[in-house]
Amino acid sequence: MSAFETIIGLEVHVQLNTATKIFCSCATSFGDEPNKNVCPTCLGLPGALPVLNREAVKKAISFGKAIGAQINQNSIFARKNYFYPDLPKAYQISQFEIPIVGKGSITIELDSSESKSTESKVIGVTRAHLEEDAGKNIHEDSYSKVDLNRACTPLLEIVSEPDMRNSDEAVAYLKKLHSIVRFLGISDANMQEGSFRCDANVSIRPKGDSKLYTRVEIKNLNSFKFIQKAIEYEVERQIEAWEDGKYESEVVQETRLFDTARGVTRSMRGKEEAADYRYFPAPDLLPLFIDEGLMKEGCEIPEMPDSKRARYVESLGLKPYDAGVLTGDVDLACYFESMLELGASAKGAVTWLTTELLGRLKGENTLQTCGVDSSTLATLVKRIDEDKLSGKGGKEILDVLVEKCGSEGNGEALVDGLIDSMGLAQVNDDGAILSAIDSVLSANPDKVAEFRAGKDKLFGFFVGQVMKSSKGANPARVNELLKERLQ
Repeated sequence: MSAFETIIGLEVHVQLNTATKIFCSCATSFGDEPNKNVCPTCLGLPGALPVLNREAVKKAISFGKAIGAQINQNSIFARKNYFYPDLPKAYQISQFEIPIVGKGSITIELDSSESKSTESKVIGVTRAHLEEDAGKNIHEDSYSKVDLNRACTPLLEIVSEPDMRNSDEAVAYLKKLHSIVRFLGISDANMQEGSFRCDANVSIRPKGDSKLYTRVEIKNLNSFKFIQKAIEYEVERQIEAWEDGKYESEVVQETRLFDTARGVTRSMRGKEEAADYRYFPAPDLLPLFIDEGLMKEGCEIPEMPDSKRARYVESLGLKPYDAGVLTGDVDLACYFESMLELGASAKGAVTWLTTELLGRLKGENTLQTCGVDSSTLATLVKRIDEDKLSGKGGKEILDVLVEKCGSEGNGEALVDGLIDSMGLAQVNDDGAILSAIDSVLSANPDKVAEFRAGKDKLFGFFVGQVMKSSKGANPARVNELLKERLQ
């Protein structure tokens, strides 16, 4: 057990999915030709004035409502001054003294290996403020290029309290935050495209010490896997420096990058303090006042993951773990609820969606691309619940659907067609099942005698023989009728 405690705080940049940029009418679409979506305002040309995007404000309010935060009806924008090639104005319009979203909190769930249960922890959110994004530097060989399409794209920067104590808690917090913004519909949160980026502030201290020591910022992490690895490496680096007596010389306040190929963090530049940015109120923007109409619009939010999870457990009778899996991703939750609306049972839907379907998806094959829609899977579950198809037969059909990436036609016609063509219709006729049972018992009189003499394990043999000969008999009914015959 380590003699040190880890202190982690996270700054997450969420790109809001508005149609246009935060201070101009340029498009925010990803993947366009470089420097296509720019204008005098994006470029900071003389005489160009910014105009605040109302939709970005509304989305920020929604986030504040979702985390139970204080929403400031009055807030101001500021200029954050620094020079970098992808920042054409040499300043970033952000918020400093009065952000749009104040203190809130996010509850995370942690698996306890000792008690084999789930524990909750509340992570404080210090603030969330609106700002514009910078452009993107592209480094190739011996030269660099700048694409300014992303400049002026609306960001919501969400700053946590330093409440996390290990990389598992940090990842759990990020996944919960990712889920919240996706459920709200305020961002696609695509980490590969940079719509959800994280800066991790990491420091250590001896256990029992209340002092905060030098923190290091790890910049622009864009995958949960790399975030976890970067934090773990940085903690090890700082502990090793402390134990070797080199803490003060090797652990300095700086910004570091994570080298994904080598699995190490490396120095990027010295870390600036707020004073270095020379914040001052943005002279081209009036203070922001949120009127009652906009506040009401922003506060009208859909059911959030925690509420949905509780409803699944209390109203649908799902296990907390299953409910947590479903509410961890908005697409999964929507797929599940669509299955319920189409008549599938809650228990059957969660099993066939999370265990059977997701278990068959590998590589780039996802819920969105596999071709098995909610109507098809709901029909499969209903046919099993109706005893028209066995669980084994359902798995065979699902294998075909995933292999062929679905097929044309509605869900009912598709599943029923496969049941017929594959000869998987389940036999529920008692007469046919009894006939098969009698044939098996007549063919094995010695084993019947052994069973009746107390060799109970032979029951499984009889079930297997009946199922083999009846080709599709209802297993539950076979068990019931076989017990009656043997008794």
